[in-house]
Amino acid sequence: MFDPANLTDQERSRLKNLEGLIEAGIEPYPARARRTHTIAAARALYERGESAGQEVTVTGRLRRIRVMGKMSFADLEDGSGLIQLVLRKDSLPDGFYDNVWKRLIDLGDFVGATGALVVTKTGELSVEVREMQFLSKTLKPMPDKWRGVRDQEKRYRRRYVDLLANPPVRDIFRTRAAIVRAVREYLDNEGFLEVETPILQPIYGGAAARPFITHHNQLHQDLYLRISFELYLKRLIVGGYDRVYEIGRDFRNEGVSFKHNPEFTQLEFYEAYADYHDVMRRTEEMVAYVAQKVTGGLTITWQGHTVDLTPPWRRIPLRQAILDATGIDYESYPDAESLAAEMRRRGHDPDPRSTWGKLVDSLMAKYVEPNLIQPTFLIDYPRDVSPLAKGSPDDPRQVERFEGFMVGMEVCNAFSEINDPIDQLQRFVDEAYRARHGDDEAHPIDEDYIEALSYGMPPTGGFGMGIDRLTMIFTDTDTIREVILFPHLRTVKDSGEDEEEAEEEAPIAQ
Repeated sequence: MFDPANLTDQERSRLKNLEGLIEAGIEPYPARARRTHTIAAARALYERGESAGQEVTVTGRLRRIRVMGKMSFADLEDGSGLIQLVLRKDSLPDGFYDNVWKRLIDLGDFVGATGALVVTKTGELSVEVREMQFLSKTLKPMPDKWRGVRDQEKRYRRRYVDLLANPPVRDIFRTRAAIVRAVREYLDNEGFLEVETPILQPIYGGAAARPFITHHNQLHQDLYLRISFELYLKRLIVGGYDRVYEIGRDFRNEGVSFKHNPEFTQLEFYEAYADYHDVMRRTEEMVAYVAQKVTGGLTITWQGHTVDLTPPWRRIPLRQAILDATGIDYESYPDAESLAAEMRRRGHDPDPRSTWGKLVDSLMAKYVEPNLIQPTFLIDYPRDVSPLAKGSPDDPRQVERFEGFMVGMEVCNAFSEINDPIDQLQRFVDEAYRARHGDDEAHPIDEDYIEALSYGMPPTGGFGMGIDRLTMIFTDTDTIREVILFPHLRTVKDSGEDEEEAEEEAPIAQ
């Protein structure tokens, strides 16, 4: 924390330099900056052979300073790249070099530099500075360039320092943006309409999760942060759109793990006149399209595993996958008591409070999911764990649902949607029964959604995918905190942080 009453030696030195700038008549935090080119644009100008006789003004943060008598070199960085500055005492305004540059400017300060593009004797493209504008004084010392910020908690809690110290982290979020851009491009090209649905909802729904609750003071109304977009997007299918999608934040009041954060970014799309087989094909095609756009190919590496995203992906019935992994055929045990007993007989330790559906899900999550490294669809789920999925015409205990997995992690969930309002109402009633008997993730009854279905919805395929998990896979990271700029963390009254990460990169040579 920057506390003017309790400063480190380096902070006191920087504060003194701030006061020196003010005394010299230099505004340390001006309202405007002059810039003619980004650093990348200045480099491109030179490479095209168009810089002869032309000056540029570049702006950015000073990342390195080397003072050698009457001449200095510095590295300037903006969001597009880095370039060297060459400063000569005789080329700058009278007194600036000795009284401002050498005395009052620190690593991390923001400046604007105006001058011609030149190439030094070492072959380094540089700006030969004839004028410098001060843009912002940095009062905290920069993180150590070589050691970076090593404490994971500090990295996530003060992401701005993490981004300063660890340039590869910045690349992760550039990749994330490219993934979202490619997803949009694919869906837009396929005729989907991007829409926005409410984040504050009077009834939450669309997933098995506990919500966050808030309150509208003026309306005296409790509201929920959405856990899914699903029921609103399907209302739009009822209303006459054939293909819709949304990319946005969902909020689930659940535990935090390497693959869970209370708020996360979700993609959902709904396609009229499609079923879960159509959605499977679209999923393969979309992920392959994104991979080509972002990585240039269909093969990626994740934590030492080579993953081939080439369609078609493997398809395995959930029942068969669990049977192969555990020896348990859950269809042979039609209630929670008998299934739990069989699990205990085979050495498993089921939660005695679990419903039959949750027991099935626990078998999948513990014994099947971790082993699905290559892209795989698990298909045909039990009705009891899928309150919004359309029943299978061949088996009343099953629904037309799939989940997509890779690198031992679920990445998407989809199904043929229920479009029978009577069937959907009965599913909601069944969920309400579970809620009364202790299932805090049971789906509430949404009467308006039933009303919408009663106006008629064509056969529809629906899909949901976590953008965060897809980014984890594409950036070879093993925790969701690495791909969310500001992940949720516990409240810390006094972090007890030392200043290890905030040492100067190197002393300024005087």
